[in-house]
Amino acid sequence: MAITKSSKKALRQNLRRMIRNIPKKQKIKNLLKEVKILVSQKKIEEAKKLLPQIYKSLDKAAKTKLIKKNTASRKKSRISRLIIRSQ
Repeated sequence: MAITKSSKKALRQNLRRMIRNIPKKQKIKNLLKEVKILVSQKKIEEAKKLLPQIYKSLDKAAKTKLIKKNTASRKKSRISRLIIRSQ
C-alpha cells in the first residue's frame, strides 16, 4: 500500500489512466476481431470500410503511448495484408 504522499498521488493517477485506457484498448481489440470475422465470412468490402477506423484508433493509441509505435504499425500492416490477401 502507498505510504508517502507522492506514491498515493501516483496511485490515483494510475487508476484514472487505467479507467481511460482500458476502453481504448478494448475498442482496438473489438475492431480487429470484427475485421477478422468479416474476412472469414468473405465480406471484404465491409472489412475495408472499417480500415480507416482501425488506423485512426491505432494511431491515436500510439500517439498517447498507450501502445508502442511499432506495435501499431505491425497491427495495421497485418490487418491490411489480411484483407488484401483474402480478395
